[in-house]
Amino acid sequence: MAIQKPSIPKGTRDFGQKEMARRNYIFDTIRSVFRSFGYQQIETPAQENLSTLLGKYGEEGDKLLFRIQNSGEKVALPPEKGLRYDLTVPFARYVVQHQSEISFPFKRYQIQPVWRADRPQKGRYREFYQCDVDVIGTTSQVNELELVQMVDAVFGKLGVGVGIHINNRKVLTGFAEIAAAPDKVVDITVAIDKLDKIGLEKVEEEMASKEISEGGIAVIRQILSLSGSFEEKLCAMRALFQGGSASGLVSETGLAGLEELEELFGLIRAAGVSAPVEMDLSLARGLNYYTGAIFEVKALDWEIGSICGGGRYDNLTGIFGLPGLSGVGISFGADRIYDVLTGLELFPASLESATRLLFAVMGADELRYVLPVAKALREAGLSVEVYPDAVKLRKQFEYAERKAIPFISICGSSEIEASTVNIKNLESGEQKAFEKTDIPGMLNFLK
Repeated sequence: MAIQKPSIPKGTRDFGQKEMARRNYIFDTIRSVFRSFGYQQIETPAQENLSTLLGKYGEEGDKLLFRIQNSGEKVALPPEKGLRYDLTVPFARYVVQHQSEISFPFKRYQIQPVWRADRPQKGRYREFYQCDVDVIGTTSQVNELELVQMVDAVFGKLGVGVGIHINNRKVLTGFAEIAAAPDKVVDITVAIDKLDKIGLEKVEEEMASKEISEGGIAVIRQILSLSGSFEEKLCAMRALFQGGSASGLVSETGLAGLEELEELFGLIRAAGVSAPVEMDLSLARGLNYYTGAIFEVKALDWEIGSICGGGRYDNLTGIFGLPGLSGVGISFGADRIYDVLTGLELFPASLESATRLLFAVMGADELRYVLPVAKALREAGLSVEVYPDAVKLRKQFEYAERKAIPFISICGSSEIEASTVNIKNLESGEQKAFEKTDIPGMLNFLK
């Protein structure tokens, strides 16, 4: 058999020990914040029926679905299953399927991989993890506030400065209504969602290609050019939605969206959120199922695009037979967060090694001597390794250095005779001998 060159598919990655320690640091931080707000964990399968996924992400999203070919069939059949594109649609399916087992409002989080047949590039992968948190069964904007608070708490713990951008899909519907293109809401939203990537001129070209009139495009240009504080934008938008635009058209839907934003920003101020929060009228988020508030989070000190996003959806479960159940959620992009923490060198140095203490081994008698000490320290919660071979000490020291193990213990015949354990701090050079039974003393030294 010919030797194969080892490789993995484009857009996927292996994660070594160092990467996994860092990823788990991110997951554990996010998980601890989710739990502090009363959210509990669920998991759903990597595969979903294709009918569950299709039509939920818009035309462009459907193109990025990984379809799974049927196997074992004598006749080739069209795919019936696909890899999940996100965690929100499977969550909606889960809620409907398990509605008799859960209590509403239902607060859940999920930390699992998703797949998209996208073109791999910096910060964009075909297989990546999402950390989703959603609450379903209530329309209260206290839940939107909690999402903002969780973003603030997570990135505060990670030491990353972020800006939180908020808009409302009703406001975007208002754009279309006063632009005299109420049937072009999706086209306008998809175009606006690309503003950061392609610029205003290209966005206008895309809208024109969707048969939106020059007058309508001029109205949207006027909106996207607004600046100032939240209150200033709110006042300007109210005037436009009340007939103050060039078209003279009124949008009750847009005004309702502004009312929701005003309530939400009032709650955010009252809660004392630390991160800067702004109303971003260019924020569209292209997923078709959003109906209310939408969120996007960007790192302030590292250029990578959004690292977190989500929004309110009023009838996602209706697709699966449970109408009128409103929910809201947000997704933390773990892979992009990893890249930001790496770029800003914010990972704690202590993650470099899971092992706190290495017992060097001089021979068979010395091995038997340290084994019960290693056991006692592990039972006390310390991560301990015993070197497996009685080789030269230089090699054992090099092993500790490569793995960034901060302490080493060398116990020879003199330590056995005195019933002591010698431990050395490899960074400071400090060395101390302990009674073999003095586990608390060793733990205190090893902190």
